[in-house]
Amino acid sequence: MLAILGLGFVLGVRHALDADHVAAVSTLVTRTRSVRASSLAGAVWGLGHTLALIVMALLVVFLEIHLPARVAALLELAVAAMLVALGVDLLRRRRSDAPAPSFRARRPFLIGMLHGLAGSASLTLALLAAIPERWLALGYVAAFGLGSIGGMAAMTAVLCVPLGRLPRALGTGTALASITIGALLAWDVGRSAGWIT
Repeated sequence: MLAILGLGFVLGVRHALDADHVAAVSTLVTRTRSVRASSLAGAVWGLGHTLALIVMALLVVFLEIHLPARVAALLELAVAAMLVALGVDLLRRRRSDAPAPSFRARRPFLIGMLHGLAGSASLTLALLAAIPERWLALGYVAAFGLGSIGGMAAMTAVLCVPLGRLPRALGTGTALASITIGALLAWDVGRSAGWIT
């Protein structure tokens, strides 16, 4: 049991470093000089991500409700659109020299929830195949979530140093990276779902 929970935690930390997650939170901590505020934004992102995963795991494990493939694809597409929107918003703020927004928990929490919902289908299907005991499966998801909270909090604390202090070009690059990753993700989802031939 401890090995399964430990594996869940480690994989959660690794999951926090996925390109789409890094792109999303990078747009949030750009021009934030406070390590504390940045790590808090990352932790709140992880909390939203974890809450979505736990809710979906409860539905799958206890009610045997599975997300249809089409709904899972639409959620992934929503993440792609969100990445593009975050990049465009950052470009707009950089161009207008708008001050960095003060910390608000709602934005990273909702972004984390959307990421969690989009990734829940594959995680819960793998979970049921690998861990037949219900409570252990939920424990794994909780450990995975704690890992993602810790991983994202640490990553955003590290990211705020260059993104908050280096020249405008780095913030512009962060915005363009978010837009590019969102566009590539949308293309990949469209091809996988058969919407693009």
